[in-house]
Amino acid sequence: MSAGLLGLLDDVAAIAKLAAASLDDVGAAAAKATAKAAGVVVDDTAVTPQYVHGVAANREIPIVKKIAWGSIRNKVFYILPVALILSQWAPWLLTPILMVGGTYLAFEGAEKIWGRLRGHEGHDKPAATVGPEAEKSLVAGAVRTDLILSAEIMVIALNEVAHEPFFSRLVILLVVALAITVIVYGVVGLIVRMDDMGLALAGRDSRTSQRVGRALVTGMPKVLAVISVVGTVAMLWVGGHILLTGTDELGWHAPYAFVHHLEEAVAHAVPGIGGFLGWLVNTFFSALVGVVVGAVVVAVMHVLPFGKKHGEEHSADHPADHPADHPADHPADHATEHEGDVEATSTDGPTDEPTDGPRA
Repeated sequence: MSAGLLGLLDDVAAIAKLAAASLDDVGAAAAKATAKAAGVVVDDTAVTPQYVHGVAANREIPIVKKIAWGSIRNKVFYILPVALILSQWAPWLLTPILMVGGTYLAFEGAEKIWGRLRGHEGHDKPAATVGPEAEKSLVAGAVRTDLILSAEIMVIALNEVAHEPFFSRLVILLVVALAITVIVYGVVGLIVRMDDMGLALAGRDSRTSQRVGRALVTGMPKVLAVISVVGTVAMLWVGGHILLTGTDELGWHAPYAFVHHLEEAVAHAVPGIGGFLGWLVNTFFSALVGVVVGAVVVAVMHVLPFGKKHGEEHSADHPADHPADHPADHPADHATEHEGDVEATSTDGPTDEPTDGPRA
């Protein structure tokens, strides 16, 4: 009886060791896959803050949370099942699907540049101040863009664990999806709240804290503006890179071979920083492909009849561009603001203005 119990305990211990080893393998594989997708993760982190740039301060974190939940849904309920099914039974479909997403990213980046050139950039005004519909549209746009970036991240991670059994792939990719979402949107939430942290520091007694706080308050709008530009460039770069590598995988090798050979030549020509310069070469040509493809799609969308309809819908998605629809333009709101100013002035202390009461 005791021998049987000891044998059972030995079996349980062996199973526990095997499970622990499997968990270690999953953690190591997830870390490796996440590191491999780090470039796109950085792009995702740079792209997202532009969607809350100019949004009312009290709506920044709620909007980031909504986008984060949308990102988790993208990864877990849409991308992961499709990627696993296709990788198991139709792996040849992954590249064309990714290229469609890359084209959309290039279009988004090129359209933002076109909007800035025309002076009709949609995210410059606080969407949350015009009601929940504008906020809903803003979140939907961010989640759509996240879908493409998340698909690229998950496919890169999938390629790293393609040799694993199906169940192991599923667990590893789930870990990657959750970890990347927490990292990206944790950093985004921190970025968009840095100005509030600056205000808190500026209110402290310490002069050092006050200086740091004032620097954060004055500097963060510029930082967010730079991040917005970086996010647009990231869309073009990632979209162009997807298209460049996709054409190579589908059999048209010349474009990617040219870029790859040039990248290798630069990397070997300059010791020390050659690898970084080679990466810049690859990034430049990827962004160039993104600009060209995105510009073509923007031109088509704005020339053809359905393109005009798209332009009207895009305008409707950003009603903040229409002054008549902005609540701050209503006289009642102006009156309320002025009343608040008067009340604030009246509570600041006595004034020299005459009053209706009797004079001494």
